[in-house]
Amino acid sequence: MLNKFGPSGHGEAQVQYLDGDFRVISPGTYVRCAITDTRIPLDELKYWSVDLQEAYATPAAVLQRHFPGALKQA
Repeated sequence: MLNKFGPSGHGEAQVQYLDGDFRVISPGTYVRCAITDTRIPLDELKYWSVDLQEAYATPAAVLQRHFPGALKQA
């Protein structure tokens, strides 16, 4: 859990992704999506891979990583 009142650092956080939770290893305000390189604020982080240890900004990014052919371009 993040401490909103303690030093949180600025910039990109280093995070360990766990089952159903994550642990901040190095303080920061965001992580980057492994697919889109979008900044994801830690308080909005919802999607990640424990096996690959990477974060995703959207469900579409998750699908693109794990099932590359699933999303067809219109």
